[in-house]
Amino acid sequence: MPMFSRRTFLQGSAALGGAFALGAGVAARDGAAPDPQVLTAQFADARIAADGVTPKIMTYGLGEAPHASTPPVLRMRKGEAYAARLVNLLDEPTTVHWHGLRIANAMDGVPEMTQPYVYPGDSFDYVLTPPDAGTFWYHPHCNTLTQIGRGLAGVIVVENPDDPVFDAEIVLNLRDWRLGTGGKFIDPFKPRDAARGGTYGTVRTTNWQREPVFEAPAGGLVRVRIAATDVTRIYTVALESAAAKVIALDGNPIDDPFPLDRLDLGPGQRMDIVVRMPESEGQTATLGNYRGSHPWTIATFRAAGASLKRDLRDIAPLPANPIAEADLSIAKRIPIELTATAEHEATPSICGSLGYTFWAINKVPWPGDTPDPIAPIEELKLGGSYILQISNRTPHAHPIHLHGLSFRILNSNKRTFLPPPTDTILLLPDEQAEVALVADNVGDWVIHCHIIEHQKTGMTGYFKVV
Repeated sequence: MPMFSRRTFLQGSAALGGAFALGAGVAARDGAAPDPQVLTAQFADARIAADGVTPKIMTYGLGEAPHASTPPVLRMRKGEAYAARLVNLLDEPTTVHWHGLRIANAMDGVPEMTQPYVYPGDSFDYVLTPPDAGTFWYHPHCNTLTQIGRGLAGVIVVENPDDPVFDAEIVLNLRDWRLGTGGKFIDPFKPRDAARGGTYGTVRTTNWQREPVFEAPAGGLVRVRIAATDVTRIYTVALESAAAKVIALDGNPIDDPFPLDRLDLGPGQRMDIVVRMPESEGQTATLGNYRGSHPWTIATFRAAGASLKRDLRDIAPLPANPIAEADLSIAKRIPIELTATAEHEATPSICGSLGYTFWAINKVPWPGDTPDPIAPIEELKLGGSYILQISNRTPHAHPIHLHGLSFRILNSNKRTFLPPPTDTILLLPDEQAEVALVADNVGDWVIHCHIIEHQKTGMTGYFKVV
């Protein structure tokens, strides 16, 4: 595949891709996309660590000054066309992937597979229509470990006018930073850790802040949208000193909202909860991570004002998203084996290589973002039903994310709770699960582990829907 850098080609290819396939119907019907929101990938300085300013984080400016104090949140509306113009002011190529959105393949943001690289000084126009409401996020798919690790990620809120009205909304972007003395960046990974569970950050943040405090109406019902955008960390989320219900996972509503006890959230996954705030002014509730032997605070919610005296029992399920259900009686079964690999030579790539291959899907390690990708795991027929039989043959957890399609977990040897349709499954060590999907979106759709070191060292593949 030839590589192009001319801005005219990039914008022209985006407009063409935006006119076809799932997620672009409104733009095609109306004949024109809305005015684009400018996303400027750029450098900024930010105070993240306690002992100094971190230089040259990567962030998205929304057509104005860099948001160096908090990651930007994009808001869209279900079924309405949205346009964004990525302007690259970094010193390396980048793209935008719209994580969890079922949109046209040309808009998916995977370099060499769905679009050209966006080189420094160039731009790319994305046009999409989100078919689903919920909590999603956006990030680059180029030099991913460095770019996400240095801050290039934000949350997407796709609003549905039919959703119930809550007393407040809080959006939480959870991620670590690999920082050393004085807040300076240190090496993004250790090879030994990349070959295991991944390399953890040194500074834990929520919205780029350490243990932030948010005010919300006392006695009110607050929708809290949580996205795990970290490149490695798996969270076990729980709430103290208040009650909450889980209303959506990975962008899809829960049929019967249930009380939040402790719930795992892997890289790439999202969770929507409704918190019933404490009754009196100044009282607090604490959202924490309880994974491991040393729990720590994700965020604190402080009650403000007179009590609204709301009741969690008033919560009704969110409206469902229009996700097709597979016909299990005719579904074709496809084995997916997650394994380590003996291959240790990585392919050089404009979008960055870690220099190692430790992992594989079906014993084939992904070679990187190259003009000549490996063959697809399987060619899927448009409209066909499929069951992926996924087996984690490793002693480590893997959050496996599928682009462009949603699937339903049918069964597992490690879990009893089966979530609503999703785009990511957190596979536990030695877990075997079956997931069902309808191949209702044409294109090449990447599937990969969202522990980015695993992704970039081989645990990636793709399906071709034709």
